[in-house]
Amino acid sequence: MLFTYKAIDQDGHEREGTIEAPAQELAVSALQLRNLIISAIDSADKTSFLTQELSFFSRISNKDVVILSRQIATLFEAQVSALRVFRLLASEVDNQALAKVLTTVADDIQGGSPMSRALARHPKVFTEYYVNMVKAGEESGKLSMTFTYLADYLDRTYEVMSKAQNALIYPAFVIAVFFGVMGLMLTMVIPSISAVLLDSGQDIPFYTKIVLGLSNFFVHFGALILLALVAGVIYLWQFGKTEKGKLVLDSLKISVPYVGDLFQRLYLARITDSFSTMILSGVSIVEAFEIASSVVGNAAYASVLRSVEQDVKGGSSISDAFARHPEIPGIMVAMTRVGEETGELGKILTTLTKFYDREVTNAVDTLVGLIEPIMIVVLGLGVGILMAAVLMPIYNLAGAIA
Repeated sequence: MLFTYKAIDQDGHEREGTIEAPAQELAVSALQLRNLIISAIDSADKTSFLTQELSFFSRISNKDVVILSRQIATLFEAQVSALRVFRLLASEVDNQALAKVLTTVADDIQGGSPMSRALARHPKVFTEYYVNMVKAGEESGKLSMTFTYLADYLDRTYEVMSKAQNALIYPAFVIAVFFGVMGLMLTMVIPSISAVLLDSGQDIPFYTKIVLGLSNFFVHFGALILLALVAGVIYLWQFGKTEKGKLVLDSLKISVPYVGDLFQRLYLARITDSFSTMILSGVSIVEAFEIASSVVGNAAYASVLRSVEQDVKGGSSISDAFARHPEIPGIMVAMTRVGEETGELGKILTTLTKFYDREVTNAVDTLVGLIEPIMIVVLGLGVGILMAAVLMPIYNLAGAIA
């Protein structure tokens, strides 16, 4: 940490300056060794109240970690020391929360802590996967290469996830508009028109009676339906936090027709990418399985990886262990077997990663291309059927009067 001080030297002159030390007590000791009498000392890293408030509300996103990893890799390639890397980045980043984390990491490194242990103190920023990769880089002496691998891996993961999330925004918006329009039609528009039909005394067609019945049901019980939906969402949210709930919901996520295929490819890309990065960085196979199961992001696949880990510990080959699980496709089993036989497992998994990344991209593009016209047609048909069911009897009434 950096401290500012005011002191009096042996000649009685006032002196001001800064000193860098892991703690304030060590800074005071260092100044006393210079025969200075300390009159005031304070941390130069303290921020104003407004800055602290902004830091509290600032959020460290995946994009921030991707950019940070790329910067660390570049600085390590330039032979900059670890301490200086984190001090420099802490002073340069715009995100105050991230700057605070980097300053703490630099302080820990200056205090003698290994980089991996310093990063591990911030699990919300640096995942278990990230920390173990750095640890492997420390042990192998290839930190610059490790951070390059990490930067590439996080960049690919961020790109795939962002594409999938952004592609689903428009369909979600159309679906929300559809239900919003249908709700307004059934609770506000149709009740006012139905009064005209009922007062006319004419025979009402069967399909119109169905629409009027639905409208009447939503008018009287709409609040209860909305309350039940909110309660259901809260229950699912809480259920999804439990171990059993995560397994059930994640298994359902990968089994839904077509959408499930998209999620499967997404998780398989994440598994192969993390495996290839760890293996190329020198992480052991067993440890790679253990870490991958914690970062895959799906309880069903995490369970598969833990089972495969136990089989590998028992002497089974990776490909044979994969083959016992239907969640792992045949092409991945075959490619893994080739990688084991040739001793190029890392490169084979990198090839698989590229394949699944393309599959995810194509699946997202196809899904969006199908959903957009389907939802527009469904929205038009839904509103059209409702209006036709109510307006046709009105037109007949007007024709009878004429």
